[in-house]
Amino acid sequence: MENKSVFKFFKKYGAFIVIGLVLLTLTGCGQTNEPINSETTGFFNHYVVYPFSFLIKALANLFDGNYGLSLILMTLIIRLALMPLMMKQYKNQKITREKMAVMKPEIEALKEKFKAKEGEKPDPEATKKMQMELMKLYQEHKFNPIKSIGCLPMLIQFPILIGFYWAIMRTPEIAEHSFLWFNLGEPDMILPFLATLVYFVQFKTTQIGMEIAPEQQKIMAIVGYLMPVMMGAISFGMAAALPLYWTIGGLFLIFQTLLSKWMYKSPAPALAASVEK
Repeated sequence: MENKSVFKFFKKYGAFIVIGLVLLTLTGCGQTNEPINSETTGFFNHYVVYPFSFLIKALANLFDGNYGLSLILMTLIIRLALMPLMMKQYKNQKITREKMAVMKPEIEALKEKFKAKEGEKPDPEATKKMQMELMKLYQEHKFNPIKSIGCLPMLIQFPILIGFYWAIMRTPEIAEHSFLWFNLGEPDMILPFLATLVYFVQFKTTQIGMEIAPEQQKIMAIVGYLMPVMMGAISFGMAAALPLYWTIGGLFLIFQTLLSKWMYKSPAPALAASVEK
């Protein structure tokens, strides 16, 4: 029953938790914009932010000081490194949807069985019994509500993406260079629109082939529209290096999402068994 309550909490509020984490990152998270170097104190600064800053500068030197290309390459390298983790998450999500589709008739039957009669208040004892029957049903189908949430990949990648974000913000050499039509250290009026468009397309891409419950459609719509608009709005006041990073990362996510949908487009009972193991 405790697992069930945690599952329901993350299922209901998980999208808003993600938005909150992004907002904390973008608004500072207690960090400063002071230049990062090998002498900067703090575990996260020394072992995450500074190595990314060092690699950004090293790659730029390979391209005759082109920090735009360096940021693009670093973004792709990070996304490629995280890709196996994300593909596993996509695979687990697909298996979860398949299992939920199989269990749906039985879940609906349980709800009907323990539903309070019209005009009566829900019986706590009946609710408790329904939860016990539900957990028994999950066990029969080898369905783990906590595992199905898929938080681990997000928790692993978030510190990495935060570290790279702050490496961009705290590497002063980036601000001294231009790339394409814009200066990396100054706000640009075109890139924010590109970043917004890319992440809106990415959201739409994730919905391809998905059957979304009506109660979840509203939450997904909030995230799908709010996140790109929020990122675009913030980008207007930030150095162009940031929306460049977001745009390239978003394009990669579109490719990754389409690839996952192609790879896992057919039912995979054998796959589900292997993941459970």
